Amino acid sequence: MEPGELLKHALTLPDKERAELASSLIDSLDPTIDTNADLAWQEEIARRLEEVESGRVKTVPWEEVRRKGRTLLNGQ
Repeated sequence: MEPGELLKHALTLPDKERAELASSLIDSLDPTIDTNADLAWQEEIARRLEEVESGRVKTVPWEEVRRKGRTLLNGQ
């Protein structure tokens, strides 16, 4: 299957399956395993959650993030 065909098929998958596929592809690019990475991510997640729950930082709605991202990508 050609890469373009493969991508077209992958884009028809449900969100969860696309996310799993993307994760697998990214993992395949770097065979190095960092045994401390999972622990570091868990600590980072806990820290960020605490910041949100305490009110020190505020969340931004996804639609606003997407709009700003598209604006930046389009050079506006």
